[in-house]
Amino acid sequence: MFIAQAYKGNNEWWRVLITTLITTGIFIMNFVMFFLMSKEQMKAAYDLMKGIPKNLSLIINLLPFAFLLGILFLLVYLLHQRSVKSLTTSRAKVNYGRMFFAFALIVVLTLGTFGISYYMDHSAIVWNFDPLKFTILFMISIILFPLQIGFEEYLFRGYLMQQIGIIAKNRWFPLLSTSIIFGLFHSANPEVAEMGYGVMAFYIGTGLLLGIMTLMDESLELALGFHLGNNLMAALLITSDFSALQTDAVFKYTGIENTADMLNEMLASIAITYPIILFIMAKKYKWTNWKEKLTGKVIPLPTNKTEEHE
Repeated sequence: MFIAQAYKGNNEWWRVLITTLITTGIFIMNFVMFFLMSKEQMKAAYDLMKGIPKNLSLIINLLPFAFLLGILFLLVYLLHQRSVKSLTTSRAKVNYGRMFFAFALIVVLTLGTFGISYYMDHSAIVWNFDPLKFTILFMISIILFPLQIGFEEYLFRGYLMQQIGIIAKNRWFPLLSTSIIFGLFHSANPEVAEMGYGVMAFYIGTGLLLGIMTLMDESLELALGFHLGNNLMAALLITSDFSALQTDAVFKYTGIENTADMLNEMLASIAITYPIILFIMAKKYKWTNWKEKLTGKVIPLPTNKTEEHE
């Protein structure tokens, strides 16, 4: 029913094209620049970014997503003539408890795995906590990260998954295509330049995880909570001199950059941690009929094409 929510709106091709081009423009531009620029030019650009004060750099990176999220909501409401709720859930109302559970789950898992790793060997990890700097970082993070992850989730797992789904008339194609697009649109991230294209497997795998959550639960709530918790932990817990996201985090890794180990840790998350997360969610929310929900047909809603704006 989640993908079928798109039937509540006006889906003329030109409306879909306008919304898609406007909201994905920043990703397309980054994607094109990544392939046009040489490795040396990319490194110079990343070094320039690292020269900007950390909190200012974080604001510069996250603020555009706030505007894009507002534009996406506005286009869905005015151009497609349907509510934002139809992008969020197929249920009668948004369930914030699901968001909190997914958020808490990834935070607990992240802190737990970090704690085990720190206990086993913390020789290259130092205490980096500065009360004033961390407070500023925390305030920026809790204001802007919800908008950043909100835009990505509402665009990829919400708008694009629904629009592609009603065109393909099935669930598996929007699941795979939005996961691949999600990964490709992160190709300009510094990690790709540092560790190679193998990192793309992590981004695509993460998109697949979030897509499965969305289709199995028939809503974005779990994906929103998980994505927010993951990004907040990345910003607040630990940083390093070669991190893509350099912040005044609680801890700092001072060891030598080992791209092979970093890539292996990312791939291990896909192979081990992600299935565990899906298992926990499936047990809690009693997910059944996996094949139908992930690969079945999309059937139009037995209601009017349009809905009253909410």
